[in-house]
Amino acid sequence: METDFCTGFKEECLLRITESADRVSKCVQDLSEEELWHRQNEHLSPVANLVLHLCGNISQYIIMSLGHQPYTRERDTEFAAHRSHSKIDLLRKFSQTIADATSIIANTTEEELLRTRTVQGFTMTGIGAVIHVTEHLSYHTGQIAMHTKLLKNHDLGFYSGVNLNQ
Repeated sequence: METDFCTGFKEECLLRITESADRVSKCVQDLSEEELWHRQNEHLSPVANLVLHLCGNISQYIIMSLGHQPYTRERDTEFAAHRSHSKIDLLRKFSQTIADATSIIANTTEEELLRTRTVQGFTMTGIGAVIHVTEHLSYHTGQIAMHTKLLKNHDLGFYSGVNLNQ
């Protein structure tokens, strides 16, 4: 039987993952094909590369490690890709990755969350893998939002209708 902590942990992480994923998807939808691959400078990755990177990271940490599904990651290609995916392909790949990962997290046992494993050379529990994906997705969501604001010069409306001064 799962503890209240385990259930609460998964629910909170799933809420944050879904929130970030919705924001990434909105940004990708707002950008043109050209803007998705626009590189601000040689030190910044285009939005499309960040989305591919998120798919690779989430697949490695959750789908492969927590879900025990086969996956071979080629991290360098996530950043080297240039116009390799259309906007629709990126959205489809990202949505499927998020759907697979959230299903795995929701159905992961407490025992699996507590089991130690090695991912990308780091030793962690399943809890650590879920925390990593949650914060890593949030981090890159902020970058993608910033890129989108710079390219589109408008508010993204993430908090429309919400009083943040309560």
